[in-house]
Amino acid sequence: MDWQVLVSALALVFVIEGIIPFANPSRWRRLVATIAEVPDQHLRMMGAISMLIGLIILYLVRS
Repeated sequence: MDWQVLVSALALVFVIEGIIPFANPSRWRRLVATIAEVPDQHLRMMGAISMLIGLIILYLVRS
């Protein structure tokens, strides 16, 4: 396993996650408040779909 690739991917996650709060903090705050009201089951489903999309993209890129 190439640890440099893993750490680089993690670093990119932090960069991407930081774009919205940096660019528009008030909108990000409203978004977080809205997400806090979503039921756990829906959040779990959104997480599963997000992981599935990520795996598909990773498969397509690495093939």
